[in-house]
Amino acid sequence: MTEETGPSGSFTRLLPVLRPVRGGNGFEEALEQVLQVIRLGLVPGGERLPPERELAEHLGISRVTLREVLRVLQDQGLVEARRGRYGGTFVLPRSRPADGDELRRRVEEVDLTDVLRFREVLEAGAAGLCAAHGLDDEGADRLRTALGATHEAPLPDYRRRDTFFHLTLAELSGSPTLSAQYAAVRATVNDLLDCIPLLVRNLEHSQHQHTLLVDAVLAGDEARARAVAREHCAGTAALLRGFLA
Repeated sequence: MTEETGPSGSFTRLLPVLRPVRGGNGFEEALEQVLQVIRLGLVPGGERLPPERELAEHLGISRVTLREVLRVLQDQGLVEARRGRYGGTFVLPRSRPADGDELRRRVEEVDLTDVLRFREVLEAGAAGLCAAHGLDDEGADRLRTALGATHEAPLPDYRRRDTFFHLTLAELSGSPTLSAQYAAVRATVNDLLDCIPLLVRNLEHSQHQHTLLVDAVLAGDEARARAVAREHCAGTAALLRGFLA
């Protein structure tokens, strides 16, 4: 089990997505949240989800309900259950689009312009809220840690750590609704990003923008934080339109 999903810090990397479900739709809401964790790559392929007891307690559902959720995910080929001392529920690696037909199918299912505009609104809004209202010491440390993890990321793990950085910013905005909406739109954006190559030059530029964004947030400069977030989103949008539009 990785550090992010180990017993001492089971939900560090999952907190921006996982939250207690509301009454009435426990199964459906829990399934939605665990699916987002998988689609966002917060638990990489080949690694395991937190233990059933911890996951059920955090979501506020019974272990019976959680097992029904995991059974659906297993039936869909997204996870597998392993027995034994080192057993648990493991996320199966995601395959990249096999051919041009698969890529076109993914793109045709999404209104690219709408997704990118909505992402920009949410990112700029989260950055502005964090800067305007300020972060406590714990929040500032979390944001710096998430930023540092992206700087240290090997190329194959970059997108997961980049996703966590942005999810952390959304969560720290103080708006659970914004955070939930951002997790959903980010999952769609990641599906699209999986269709284009990782470009080192672009990642270096993104890292610079991440640093400027954190500096603006921690300085309480709302206008600057919003501007950097919009510029950052515009860069990603340009790449996606260039490759996919």
